[in-house]
Formats: sequence, structure tokens, C-alpha cells
Amino acid sequence: MHSVSSVPAQGSAVAPVWDPHQYLRHSTHRTRPFLDLLSRIPRLPDHGRPARIADLGCGPGNVTALLADRWPDAHITGFDLSPEMLEQAEKDWSGTTAGGGWLDFRPADAAHWTPTEPYDLIVSNAALQWVPNHPESFAAWIDGLRPGGVLAFQVPGNFTSPSHALLGELCARPEWRERLAGQGRRFVHILEAPDYLTRLTALGCETDVWETVYCQLLQGEDPVLDWVKGTALRPVLTTLGDDREAVDAFLAQYRDLLREAYPPGRDGTVFPFRRVFAVARKPA
Repeated sequence: MHSVSSVPAQGSAVAPVWDPHQYLRHSTHRTRPFLDLLSRIPRLPDHGRPARIADLGCGPGNVTALLADRWPDAHITGFDLSPEMLEQAEKDWSGTTAGGGWLDFRPADAAHWTPTEPYDLIVSNAALQWVPNHPESFAAWIDGLRPGGVLAFQVPGNFTSPSHALLGELCARPEWRERLAGQGRRFVHILEAPDYLTRLTALGCETDVWETVYCQLLQGEDPVLDWVKGTALRPVLTTLGDDREAVDAFLAQYRDLLREAYPPGRDGTVFPFRRVFAVARKPA
């Protein structure tokens, strides 16, 4: 999804249940990295037909729809594993686009997805951090591109920041360890920027890799907690399920830790967020 970061970790007992409405509460901040990624994607190859595009881990489809602004006549398919996210995406965005293209959505697990037809662009926005060993799929994804096609993605790079480190530490406390051991850290599967560069260039691609820290100013009461409720907290909330007492107790403890780590200021709460980007072009 977000982020959408909506592809669950493999090997987990319970796949996270996603809440599109919670995720979209911070859609302006969550969309900005995708727009920055989109601006660096080069011209796609012209094969005498509209571009074919895949959005892997499309979440609620709000950023998938932005692809149609750049490629108005393209056939764009968003793939996601979350039924909740796909339902929202289909409701809001599926069908003919303003430029005469087509936008649809299909269920797929990014950990096992491989192209079944040639694509001009495979893009993923804040999803691959949930997929262990996702770099092992790069070769198959690039093989699925037409000559001159592009693989482009961005992933959060903030898993050592207080928001995520504190979540992991809280899950490991004695009172939560039995139910939540590993839940706070299980989505940390990204590489450092130089490692992405090395892997993608080794596959013969012309590659651009960079990272950015967004200093986000969040508004409202406990805004960092509200942010992670849409992403990093989903495995924890899913595991605790309908145990309202446990959910409330966990959120209260986590809230207090976040308040100390991210104190509110006069104009809001500063929430730095690092992102890692990669754009790899297959030889023409």
C-alpha cells in the first residue's frame, strides 16, 4: 500500500487483515513516494500498441490509478493478496480509464507471482517489504518485460526507526511474547540501496537506485500510532483479533512509547520516513 504494503509475509500463521480506509487516512503522505518513483520512470518502449502495466501489491488502487495519468491508453492490472484491498480497488477504480485504457484488479501473491504475458512496466509501491526473498524474483520479472521495459519499485527503509524498533521490542515483552513473538519484526525483508543496485545491474539492466528521507508533519492526536495502524500494526491486530481487552492494552503501551519517541510540536508531529527506490530498464 501503502502502502500499499498489502502482501503478507510467507510462512506466517495468519495473513494480516487489511483496512483500506485506515490505510488511506494518510494517503497524501503515502502517495508522495510513488509520485517521485513515477517521475523517474523513463519512456516505455513503443511496440505499436498500448502499454501493458502490472502494479504488484496494488492495495486499494489509488496509486494504480495514477499510472493511467502517465499512460492514458494502457492496460493496467493491479495485483494484491488482500481481499479487502482488492474489493476497495475494484469499487473505486476498475473499468475504462479517461484516456481510453483499461484498469482491472486480480488476486496474486507477490512472493510467487510471475508474468504470464509480456509487460512494458512492472511497478510495486511499498509492498515488497512484506515479501521474503523478493530479490530472487527480479530475474523472472525482468524476463517478463518486453525489450526496453522497466521494473520500478519503492520500499520503506525505516525498520530501524523508533516506530518499528519499539513495536518489535513490545511484542517481545514477557506479557506479549507467547502471542506476538516475531510479529513486530517479521516484515523486515528489504536490502540496502547498493545491494538493489548490484543485483539489478547484474541482470543486465540500466539501473537507477536512490533513497529519500521524508520529514512528514503529521496532524491529530497520536498520529504516528494512527499511521502504523494502517501498515506495520496489521499483523499484530490480526493476531489479537477480537480480544478487545488485549488490543486495547497493547495499543495503550505502544501509544505511550510512541508519544515519547515522537513528541508533538506546535505545528504537528514530525515523523521521518526513509524510502528506497529502484528503476531498472531492460536492454532494448
